[in-house]
Amino acid sequence: MQVRVKSIKRPVRFLAALVLLPGLAGCFVSPPGESSSDGGPSGSRLRVALAFPPAENFSPYGADATLLSRLGVTEGLTALDANGAATPALAESWRRENDRTWRFTLREATFQDGTDVTPSAVAAALTRATEAKPVPAALAGVTLDAEADGSRGVRITTGAADPVLPMRLSSPTLAVLSPKAYGKKGAPTPVGTATGPFEMTKVDSGGSATLDRFDDYWGGLAHASGIDARFVKDGTARANAVRTGDVDIAEAIPVAQAATLDKATLKEAGTTRTTSLQLNTRTGPFKDPKVRAAARTAVDSSVIVKGVFEGYADSGAGIYGPAVTWAESKRVKPTGRADAARPDGTRITLATYDNRPELPEVAQVVQQQLEKAGFEVKLQVREYSRLESDALEGKFDAFIGARNSLLDTGDPVGILASDYTCDGGYNLALLCDEKVDRAVRKADGTDGTGERQDAAMAAEAAVLGTDAVVPLAHQRIVLGVSPKVRGVLLDPYERTLVGAGTRR
Repeated sequence: MQVRVKSIKRPVRFLAALVLLPGLAGCFVSPPGESSSDGGPSGSRLRVALAFPPAENFSPYGADATLLSRLGVTEGLTALDANGAATPALAESWRRENDRTWRFTLREATFQDGTDVTPSAVAAALTRATEAKPVPAALAGVTLDAEADGSRGVRITTGAADPVLPMRLSSPTLAVLSPKAYGKKGAPTPVGTATGPFEMTKVDSGGSATLDRFDDYWGGLAHASGIDARFVKDGTARANAVRTGDVDIAEAIPVAQAATLDKATLKEAGTTRTTSLQLNTRTGPFKDPKVRAAARTAVDSSVIVKGVFEGYADSGAGIYGPAVTWAESKRVKPTGRADAARPDGTRITLATYDNRPELPEVAQVVQQQLEKAGFEVKLQVREYSRLESDALEGKFDAFIGARNSLLDTGDPVGILASDYTCDGGYNLALLCDEKVDRAVRKADGTDGTGERQDAAMAAEAAVLGTDAVVPLAHQRIVLGVSPKVRGVLLDPYERTLVGAGTRR
């Protein structure tokens, strides 16, 4: 297989592939470098309110990687288009040399510290990602070796055949940083070392971040002169900030606040994010599959969609929702589920986080439904950064979270490997089931788009058959955007928000 894309001297076609997503309103972008109605790329700074503060000091290897990509700071070798296919980013073309080896040709680009993006720098960045602990979710179950090849080439060899490597390299956790980023012990720093249209220049104890336009961006000058980002976990406060004009863009507007925003301010689009109930299969009551089955049968997701999300979601059908357009026609019915036990007062601890304001409400509904079925439920709600490590260590019996099913790689198999296999790096259910691992391995080794999708859906059925996860709702993106702002990137994969063409 070979992919060749003409070198892009101006970023018009590249950005169009990212932002002109079908069916999304409010994301029409003038190509960077072209004059806008307010005089071109010397425009005002953008004020952005984000829901999640950095949980790992802006490490590019974990959840914070998405914060960096959404703010236009970091890039990888590739990106994803509207159909989930790999498109050029720092690599302008690539070809598959054999089952395990790919060669990527780099475009001319500059790091934000003024050094050139070279094959050796890219190879070193990817190598450091493979050595990170824990391993980035995009590399779960994958080994790769990257080496420079000539003045513009990077050759990547994987331990096993990896037909979706170009998609995998689009993950925000595999962003390319300059050698300077890795100069100190610990996680590399993205401050002044990335390649995107905006350079992070200051971080204020996780409460805010300052970004300035990167004037040597390979795609041309960004329209906005910079970004002032604030991390505001309270959803009502984010909505109020848009309403009063204190911020230009606010993500994750609570559905309860959506009706209070002017129609011109509210932006909505489908997303591949699913809210699910994860059950601890390693310790506690849900180690018993019959008790997990009791929890599954107790939950009515239609009540959650109607009462909590107020229609801004669809009932949970599986790990993949309606925004994954091919999933429903290929879905496989789970088999081998245990018969439900009688809870008879079984005590459980249910946890969730409040950065997404709907989640505590979802948890309260689930708590009521479980208690009606006979469970005794203790509910804990915290900020996500204070909850994640405890959840991954199995300190709760059940956990409600929102997860983008195509975030890590754009490949449907990615979330299965990272979230539901024995060695998965984000396995909140602590599931370790040989049948599931076998189905995921088969899917991961399947080539061809349709065949890989079929195998992924068979693996999804294997996961659902364990009752380790109960899908609750497939969410929609709801943002507040000032009517003065143009070019917000409404991305169903939730990797982008502000780009070179975003302006006011």
